[in-house]
Amino acid sequence: MGGNVAGVYAAQHPTDISSLTLICPAGLMYPTESKFLKHLKGLEKSGDDQRILLIPSTAGEMEDMLRLCSCVRFKIPQQVLQGLVDVRIPHNEFYRQLFMALVNEKSRHSLQENMNKIVAPTQIIWGKQDQVLDVSGAEVLAGSIRGCQVEILENCGHSVVMERPRKSAKLMTDFLSSIQSTENNKKHE
Repeated sequence: MGGNVAGVYAAQHPTDISSLTLICPAGLMYPTESKFLKHLKGLEKSGDDQRILLIPSTAGEMEDMLRLCSCVRFKIPQQVLQGLVDVRIPHNEFYRQLFMALVNEKSRHSLQENMNKIVAPTQIIWGKQDQVLDVSGAEVLAGSIRGCQVEILENCGHSVVMERPRKSAKLMTDFLSSIQSTENNKKHE
């Protein structure tokens, strides 16, 4: 949800932003529907907002969420899964309210509606096997944000920084270095 918020903020407050990295952001009209978005449509039809896969309340649901978010299959002991759930449960109602606000009819495409106003140098990073938000969203952003840099990571799902921490950190630091280098060159011209 952070990429959606960051992208909309960058569009609405361009003078506050020097660069922007969007990692698998929500808020778009994706040419290809993901497994998760199909799941959400089913929940919307049934009126059941208690089974959102990204808001687990049991160890089994946590395992399902990790399976959905990751291309790499982690073998996580039951105790650790339960610990992860126990840390999240006190915040689940907040996560649910935030999630529902971002996916409601008024704001579900907020990044799409604002992306053409983004002027900061922008980097888009997406896991090619993302089942939460389809990688086709990268093309949507690339078509509207002038000069953006797109990186698609193979063998990677939605949890880019968890699955590919070194690669994603390197991409971001290289991007920031290239922006700084470009700005320094402009100052010396």
